[in-house]
Amino acid sequence: MVTPNSREEKVFLIQKGDVLPVSAGEVTWWFNGGNTDAVIILFAETSKALVPGNISYFLLAGVLGTLAGFQPDFVGKLFGLDQRESKNVVNSQKGTFLFKLDSGIKFPEPSNHSGHILLVNVDHPSGKVIFKGSGTVSTLTEKNFPMLGQIGLSARYVKLEGNALLAPSYVADGSIQICYIAKGSGRIKVVGSEGKLELDSNVEEGDFFIVPQFFATAAIADDAGLEVFSVITSSKPVFEQLAGNTSIWSTLSPVVLQASLNITPDSEQLFKSKNSENMAIVPPRT
Repeated sequence: MVTPNSREEKVFLIQKGDVLPVSAGEVTWWFNGGNTDAVIILFAETSKALVPGNISYFLLAGVLGTLAGFQPDFVGKLFGLDQRESKNVVNSQKGTFLFKLDSGIKFPEPSNHSGHILLVNVDHPSGKVIFKGSGTVSTLTEKNFPMLGQIGLSARYVKLEGNALLAPSYVADGSIQICYIAKGSGRIKVVGSEGKLELDSNVEEGDFFIVPQFFATAAIADDAGLEVFSVITSSKPVFEQLAGNTSIWSTLSPVVLQASLNITPDSEQLFKSKNSENMAIVPPRT
């Protein structure tokens, strides 16, 4: 990564689950030097893009790069190259976004920089809550990753064990969630305004879905488990649970709950007793 007006190239060694915010105008290259595929998920704010809704790419090299647009004769005059040399610099790279290198090429080693400020793993212990026997919920917000405050986003990573259930929740500050199924399979439910079930679908690795403002979402994993990575359009999101001891049900006065659900006092007490534990993730029930 090279930031604008900087003469320093920061090189990061990345691994599964790493999150690297890239601000507008920063130049990056990505290289997979291993023998297995690498999947990089790119989320971007596009409301101010050249074409709103589409990512505005600024490429330096390749057939879509700026050098190609300036053409060899101009580049030759600019850098003091002869015709053959300038054509070689401008036209040799026939790739666009992705291209394969010859084997044996060694790229730079990670540089000595304050990587903990710019790069963090979504599974970092500082934002991880473990639910024994059922899964984990990891969050990256401005609180544990200050860099996110500059770009106005946060991340959430949910790992469900086989047949575990992610209890319904929503983002109370009105943020939107963009969700990606990173591993496994299961079923997703999203409920919108007026109690309408907007999504009830089986999902598998590679699927995307969107959770609009104030929509509640829940998930249940198949036998092999389910992992969901989400980006939230706020650096300080406020999640509200719809089950468990942190839910709205455990806070409301008994008479209000009875009237709202039209239930008897005995039913209200039973309902609250079933919401006396943290139920963000519910283990498989026998």
